[in-house]
Amino acid sequence: MRISVFSAVLAGALLLIWPAFFNGYPLLFSDSGAFLHQTLGPLMLWDKPYIYGPFLHAFHWRISLWGPVIAQGLILSHLLWLTQRVLRGHAAPLWHMGLCAFAALATAAPFSAALLMPDIFAPIVVLGLFLLGFGGAALTRLERGYLVALVALGIAAHLVHLPLALGLWVIALLLRVWRYPARLFAMALPVVIAVAVLFVTNTIGHGRFALSPHGASFMLARLQEDGPATALLKARCPDAGWYLCAFTDRLPMPANDFLWAPDSPVNRNATGQPRFLGGMMLAPEAGQIVTETLRADPLGVARAMAGNALVQLGSFGIGDTLDEAHFTVAIRPRIAEGFPARELAAFDQARQAQSLLKDALTPLNPLYLLVVLLALPVLAWAAWRGQGLALALALFVLAAVLGNALICGGLSAPHPRYGARIMWLLPVAAWLCWPRRRKA
Repeated sequence: MRISVFSAVLAGALLLIWPAFFNGYPLLFSDSGAFLHQTLGPLMLWDKPYIYGPFLHAFHWRISLWGPVIAQGLILSHLLWLTQRVLRGHAAPLWHMGLCAFAALATAAPFSAALLMPDIFAPIVVLGLFLLGFGGAALTRLERGYLVALVALGIAAHLVHLPLALGLWVIALLLRVWRYPARLFAMALPVVIAVAVLFVTNTIGHGRFALSPHGASFMLARLQEDGPATALLKARCPDAGWYLCAFTDRLPMPANDFLWAPDSPVNRNATGQPRFLGGMMLAPEAGQIVTETLRADPLGVARAMAGNALVQLGSFGIGDTLDEAHFTVAIRPRIAEGFPARELAAFDQARQAQSLLKDALTPLNPLYLLVVLLALPVLAWAAWRGQGLALALALFVLAAVLGNALICGGLSAPHPRYGARIMWLLPVAAWLCWPRRRKA
């Protein structure tokens, strides 16, 4: 029996990472090189937690990046297996392979599972917290311990996963007040562990006892593009004496350009001199400006966040992680310096590195959109007709989708990959909640 279970989980994992096989190499994003550099350097990056890079290293060991992508597929496949078992009382290998095939062929799930970015941990956190809160006796003690460690890793891997996890804990609390006996302590434990890990790593790496030592720069980038922070700067400058007062005539500007463009106010001063690690240098002032903006115009900030969240809800297609933008500078040198020559050759020969992947796969977007739209009424009906925890899973996934849009779109910027990484949970939850005839 254990062999059939392992075979089913493995087969599901291979289905869930099929874009990597089609590409001829794991999917990469420009930030993937930074995460590799965390251990290949090693380098403590100012804008990223020191979590996902070590996770990658635990599976590639400077040999091949196929190890991490297979590990991500196995983790996701196993979580779907456990979710099936919790909802239906048992898990069946063939049924599990059918579920993974559906997720692989009809949703954007594979484009997060096959991508070497912490995006994959968003659905992992959602499913893992659901299992910890509602799994009950269907999970063994070993499985619960594994889920605590996995969810803690996922929360710490990306800062947006922390408010997402806290929001899901509140949903579980409301469900418990209603009628579902959620295990709130089990759900809170990985959050506490993740927070502790972030405090420790930031203290060691940055010398600051903080969750996000330089996170205010990202919030300021968002608020100046939306307008409230720009209005504050123009009203308070030059009397405020802030560094950005010299650039009010150039604001607002796109958040990504504000943070990363070589000639932005963050990265080049008023005299034209480059500012190394400009985002990190700006963080103390950014914290002051963000605080003052929230005090001066809370309604404006709320309106901007709500508008961005709505844009994010409608943006979940694949494509922005399929091109080769910045590969020459951000990724290829990391592979060349840290891996065997055959790995670099495989990277160069992949469709993505040759600009052949995006046009080949983006035609799948209309299918994914249709499946998500169909999943909403199906999920509502299946949850209503289902038994046990079907309604709880449906509410949990809906809350995760809405929370992800508010956090990513409202606090960062709307991007298709932010929506694609979690929107696929809607049709998968509909499949899991679908009522099944019971044998006499």
